[in-house]
Amino acid sequence: MKKITIAIDGFSSTGKSTLAKQLAKHLGCVYVDTGAMYRAITFFAMQNGYISKDFFDKQTLINALPFIKLTFEFNAALGFAEMYLNDVNVEKEIRTLDVSNYVSFVAEVSEVRAKLVEQQQEMGKEKGIVMDGRDIGTVVFPKAELKVFMTASSETRAQRRFDELQSKGEDVSLEAVLKNVVDRDYIDTHREDSPLVQADDAIEIDNSYLTRDEQFNAVLEMVADVTKSL
Repeated sequence: MKKITIAIDGFSSTGKSTLAKQLAKHLGCVYVDTGAMYRAITFFAMQNGYISKDFFDKQTLINALPFIKLTFEFNAALGFAEMYLNDVNVEKEIRTLDVSNYVSFVAEVSEVRAKLVEQQQEMGKEKGIVMDGRDIGTVVFPKAELKVFMTASSETRAQRRFDELQSKGEDVSLEAVLKNVVDRDYIDTHREDSPLVQADDAIEIDNSYLTRDEQFNAVLEMVADVTKSL
């Protein structure tokens, strides 16, 4: 198959990462979870006291950016790459609801976005990549051969996220998760720098009532159509 860039954008908890991992494994492509990168910087800010419920020291975080090293290291047992922050595996720590509550605020910071977009574009220079996030098809790879925009009802997404967090042993309520989903939607779509919008040439998938296999097969057909036309 010809090497292409697949950009998957969409709202939180729509299963972007799950789909992207499936596609990358099936197609033999590189997978990059950009959300993990923003979560790692958010976790760094939380660890160092730069952000809390009523406080966000943006400038100190910006000043610290040159000292933040983000890398992905492939875990053969899991079948995907895990997020490392300054050489420490933080894959588990960045997936909590606490990090989810702050990540959209960190992602609003233009200097953070500039640092990560530059890294993401470098990762995809050779194509053959599947990348998911909020601005992949609009900012990171506006010329991607295939762009997918994923959505689902907020209630459906909250239930999925709630089930996932509970399975990991996190003590959360469905109400708290739903509030987080709704709040993140608003922040993501209203920020000044690279707001979440559907690219004009992206194909929308509402997966409120789709199984993972149905969704995966639908996108595989899109990939086949794109590669035939190249």
